[in-house]
Amino acid sequence: MGSERRIYNRIKSALALKQIKNKELAEHLHVSEQTVSKWCTNYSQPSIPDLYAIAEFLKVGLMDLLEPVE
Repeated sequence: MGSERRIYNRIKSALALKQIKNKELAEHLHVSEQTVSKWCTNYSQPSIPDLYAIAEFLKVGLMDLLEPVE
């Protein structure tokens, strides 16, 4: 039995820290609010280019958006 590695992100907490709503991020990235909501709940993950765009939009480092995997 192999163990499945799961990737988590910190987009929700970064948005809250910057006081930015999901809708603002969705509009900036030209995606739906539902897509951003899925990212924020870790139901799905953004693509690498979207992750870079999120970091740039929030003015945070890319690694600030990633959850360390143990």
